[in-house]
Amino acid sequence: MGMVPFRIDVPQSALEDLAERLRRTRWPDAVAGGGWTYGIDDEYARKLADDLARFDWRAWEAHLNVYPHFKAEIDGINLHFVYVRGKGPSPKPLLLTHGWPSSFVEWLGLVGPLTDPAAFGGDPRDSFDLIIPSLPGYGFSDIPRRPGMNPRRIADLWVSLMGELGYPRFAAHGCDWGAYITALIGLDHPDRVIGVHMGSVGLSVEPNGSEPPERTTEQLEWARRRKRWLQREAGYSAIQGTKPQTLAYGLNDSPAGLAAWIGEKWRVWSHHADPSCAIPRDILLGTIALYWFTGTINSACRLYYESNQAPVRAPKGRRVEPPAGFFIECPAASRAQGGAGAHAPDTGPLRRAEAAFNVHRWRVAPRGGHFPALETPDLLVSELQDFFRPLT
Repeated sequence: MGMVPFRIDVPQSALEDLAERLRRTRWPDAVAGGGWTYGIDDEYARKLADDLARFDWRAWEAHLNVYPHFKAEIDGINLHFVYVRGKGPSPKPLLLTHGWPSSFVEWLGLVGPLTDPAAFGGDPRDSFDLIIPSLPGYGFSDIPRRPGMNPRRIADLWVSLMGELGYPRFAAHGCDWGAYITALIGLDHPDRVIGVHMGSVGLSVEPNGSEPPERTTEQLEWARRRKRWLQREAGYSAIQGTKPQTLAYGLNDSPAGLAAWIGEKWRVWSHHADPSCAIPRDILLGTIALYWFTGTINSACRLYYESNQAPVRAPKGRRVEPPAGFFIECPAASRAQGGAGAHAPDTGPLRRAEAAFNVHRWRVAPRGGHFPALETPDLLVSELQDFFRPLT
C-alpha cells in the first residue's frame, strides 16, 4: 500500500486569492425582511463571508497538522486519512466516516477521549485505534475523474484500506453519508466488522410487492414530517443529485457563494439557530476554507448524483447482520427552527431500522442535531464506548 505521511500546506498564493475574491464579492439583492424564508439570511451570509476573510488559516493549519495524517493508494485512488493509535491494553480499530458538507475535521474533537480514555477519566479498556479518512472527492483525498464513485464503492475502498492497515475486522461509525457507507460495509462485508454504529437509518429494504402493512401513529407522524421537510429543505439534494456540474461553476468560483451554500446547511441542521452556539465558529470556517482550498465542492456534491445512479437497498430476506447501533438526533432539533427546518427527519421509527438491520442498540439523543461529534461530543463518545465495549 505504501502509507505515506502527509502534511497540510496551502500555498500563500491561495490565501491571497481567497482574500481578494471575498473583497470583490458581488452581493445579490435580498427581499426586505425575508430572513431565512428565501434561503440563507443576507445579513448572516455577509457576516459569514467577513469572518472567512478574517479567518487565520495558518493557525488552523497548524492545529490540523498536530494530528498524524497519511495518504495511501487504494484501488487507484489516493486516500487521505488521520490515523491515531489508542492507549490501552487492547484498542479496537474504529473507522469514522464523515458526510456532506463536512470533512474529517468533524471527528478530531473525539480523538483524545476515544484513543486515550484514561486521560479523560475513563477506562483504558475502552480505547480505540482511530482511522478517519476523507471521502474520495473530499478534502485531501483524490478527486474521482471517472463515473461510479458511489457509496457502495467507497465502502469497498474502506474495507481495503482497513485490511492494508492490518485490521481484518474493525468497528465502524458514520453520520450522514458516513451512516450509509457504514451500513453498506455491514451489508456487503459482514465478516469484516464487529459492529456498525450510525447517526441515521440510511439503508432500507426492498419492497416485497404486497400490500403495505398498517402504519403506526409514530410512522405516520414520521411520514408527515419527512414530507414537510422534502417540500421545504430538499432543494440542495435535488440539484446535487441531478445537475451538480452546473452548480459547481458558481460555488467553485465564489468563496462567498460557497460559504453561503455550506453555512446554510450547518445553520439549519444544527440544533441551534446559530451553529456557533453549538459548533465552534473556527470549525465551520475551517471546513468552508478546506472545501475552497482543495477545490472539492463539485466532487463532493457529485456523490449525490453517483448515489442516485446506483441506489442500494437490502435485498428481500436479507439485512445487515453485524450488530447495529443507532444514535438518532434529538427530535426537537428537527423542529428547532420554528418551521424553517433542520436536518431531515429521515431516520424513521425503530421498526424501519429493524427491517434492515440487526439492531442491538437504539438511542435517541436528548439534545443536539445533525453533527453529534461537534454538538454533543461527550454523548457520542459515551455512546460509541458503550456500544462497542461488549463486541469482539
